[in-house]
Amino acid sequence: MLLLVGLGNPSPENKDNRHNIGFKIINAINKNFGLSKQKPKFKGLLTTGKIGNEKVYAIKPLTFMNNSGICIRELIEYFKIDSADVIVFHDDLDINLGKVTAKFGGSSAGHNGIESIDKFIGKDYSRVRIGIGRPEKKNMVTEHVLDSFTDDEENSIMELINNIVEYLPVLIDKKLNLFSSKVNQL
Repeated sequence: MLLLVGLGNPSPENKDNRHNIGFKIINAINKNFGLSKQKPKFKGLLTTGKIGNEKVYAIKPLTFMNNSGICIRELIEYFKIDSADVIVFHDDLDINLGKVTAKFGGSSAGHNGIESIDKFIGKDYSRVRIGIGRPEKKNMVTEHVLDSFTDDEENSIMELINNIVEYLPVLIDKKLNLFSSKVNQL
């Protein structure tokens, strides 16, 4: 069993902002692979189904970014999913817009959602870091992540999401480097 997690903030005013890229990816995965209808469970919106031969749960935590770990811990304890079988999709300021880096473990790099997950389940899980670019000035970081993508950026992000969905079976096989290189071939 695998758990796919998309990070974001659940309030309607955050729906299209950069910080919610994880939610957009889970929505695309749900639609493309025909996962079940979203149900509110474990402090999130949960879907389930199969991708290839793998049983998959996908969740969008409704706890807001800073408390995402609470939702994840409850779910993995209930379904007895090993943290090594968790894959988290999240925004990353240190990666150029429209690029992806997949890795296992590591530092949160100051991402509050990742810090929360680390606190509740440890660091032994996979992360798909989605590049949203960094603003020119450090004091504009909060505004940048909570701002919506421009029309040009949105087009680039939709292409990236389509690539992520296309190569998801590679990610599920835990071929992280191959997944990153395939997705980044835009």
